Amino acid sequence: MILVNTDYISGKELEMLGMVKGSTIQSKNVGKDITQSFKTLVGGELTAYTEMMNEARALATKRMTQEAEKLGADAIVNIRYASAAVMQGAAEVMAYGTAVKFR
Repeated sequence: MILVNTDYISGKELEMLGMVKGSTIQSKNVGKDITQSFKTLVGGELTAYTEMMNEARALATKRMTQEAEKLGADAIVNIRYASAAVMQGAAEVMAYGTAVKFR
């Protein structure tokens, strides 16, 4: 499966199959929330949250890819990511794009 954030794949003629998406809502445990809140006092990267968001993007991408595979897609073009805070310490990540088949 080819994944790109452009609306084309060089050298390929594409047939659009439709929009596909994948999402997840992730949170860290209470212990991590507490340690990360202390980190905001001194500054610096909140590594537990960086890891959480990386895991969330990977899972959302996997779910989007699985949806495209069900459609028989060869690739997903114009991939975008969106995120939103759902509550303190929890975030939703959505990956979406257009599933395409090569002609």
